[in-house]
Order: sequence, then C-alpha cells, then structure tokens
Amino acid sequence: MNETATAQPVTHLILSAQAGNHRAVNDLLLHITPFVRRLCSSVDAGHRPEAVQESLLAVYRGLRTLREPAAFYGWVRAVTVREAARTARRAGQTATAELVDQPSPADPSLGVAIADVLDRLPAHQRDILTLRAVYGLEERETARVLSLPVGTVRSRLHRARRNFQDAWR
Repeated sequence: MNETATAQPVTHLILSAQAGNHRAVNDLLLHITPFVRRLCSSVDAGHRPEAVQESLLAVYRGLRTLREPAAFYGWVRAVTVREAARTARRAGQTATAELVDQPSPADPSLGVAIADVLDRLPAHQRDILTLRAVYGLEERETARVLSLPVGTVRSRLHRARRNFQDAWR
C-alpha cells in the first residue's frame, strides 16, 4: 500500500477529530497506538504502559493545536518522546536509557560500540545527543522535552558531540 493511499484517510480522521468528532478521535488514537507503543517499547516494562497512556493522552489534549495534518506523525513522535522521557524521569531512570533505538547495522559490533560510548557519557549529554541524533528533534523541541533553556541544549549538545568523538577514538 502506498503512502498517499493511507495518508488521505488519516488526514480525514485528523480533521474530523479536530472538529470534535468523538468517533474520529477514538479511531485516530487506535490507529497510532501501535506507533506509540513502538516508540515507548524500550521503556522499562513496568512503566511502558504508563508512557503509552501519557503519550496518547497528550496527543488527545494537543490534537486541536496541530496546524498541519501532514506533520501528524512527526508531531506524535515528538509528543511521545517527551512523555516517555517524563515517565522515565518520574520512575528515576534516565530518559535515553529507554528511548535509544538500537542500530541494526550489518556489523552488530558497531551497535554495541555506539551503545558503549553513549553509556560512558554523562546522562544529561546522552539525553541531548539521543533526542537530537536518534529522534531528530530540533533544539527548541529538545529544550521543551527536557525543560531546559535552548542555550543550555546548545552547549550540552556541543559538549556531548565532542565527548562522543573523543570516546569513539
């Protein structure tokens, strides 16, 4: 099935849900639940359902603020990463411990090496680097997720990149 064939019904659901159609809201949340679960899949098993629930609730609450339906999946991803990070912090875990997607390169040792270098970084640098490099969040989104000023995100990102490069050598 091509993307344009599936994009049209989702766009219709989004617009209907934003207009207040409760059935469309329900269908839309059911539609994205597997995506949200996958994004939260590496959260500690005991806290994963809470991360999924908080993410879906945040999507529901913020749906009317979404201006461009074409940006829906990116927006859902950003909301989910933010909520999963909050859930992890409340549980006393670092945000990236649960959110890092393990790379699947042809050489599995590369993924192990990357994870090892990330593990050696301070948690605040690992969080910033993961949200920017793995999830592709912009500086402002990263700042919002971590409740930090944008300037702090920039400086931590600079140090994290430098420390990662130093540790990689």
